[in-house]
Amino acid sequence: MAALGPTTVILETSFLIDLERERLAGDEGPAHTALERHAQRRLVVTETIAGELAIGIPPGSRSEWEALLAPFAVIPIDRSVAWHYGQVHRFLSANGMLIGANDMWIAATARAHGIAVLTRDVAHYRRVPDLGVIAYRE
Repeated sequence: MAALGPTTVILETSFLIDLERERLAGDEGPAHTALERHAQRRLVVTETIAGELAIGIPPGSRSEWEALLAPFAVIPIDRSVAWHYGQVHRFLSANGMLIGANDMWIAATARAHGIAVLTRDVAHYRRVPDLGVIAYRE
C-alpha cells in the first residue's frame, strides 16, 4: 500500500451504506455529493469496515462484496493501529464515552495513519481525541 497522507480519507461504514443505497435508488444524494467533493483525495476503508460491509452481503455473494470494496484500498490492522486502539479505548472508557468496538478500530486506524474519517456519525467519532472527522450529512 502506498503511504497514506493528509489527503487520504477513510470512508466510514455509514457513508458507504448510504452511498450504496443512493446508487441502488438511482439517487444522487448527500453521499454522492460528498464523494464528488472529495474526488481529489485518496479514499480508503479499513479491514473493520470491510468486515462490517460483509454482514450486509448474502452468503455466497462474495463477488458482490469484492465489487463493493474494489474501488478502495483496504488499510490493514498493524501494531500501530493496535496501540491506538488501546489508547482510544482507555480514554473513552475513563471518560464514560465508549463507542462500539468496531468504531474504535476505525478511529484507531485513522489516528495511527494521521488521516480523517468521513462519516454521518460525527458526534460519535468526535469523542475520540486527535481524530479528524469530516461530516457529509448532519
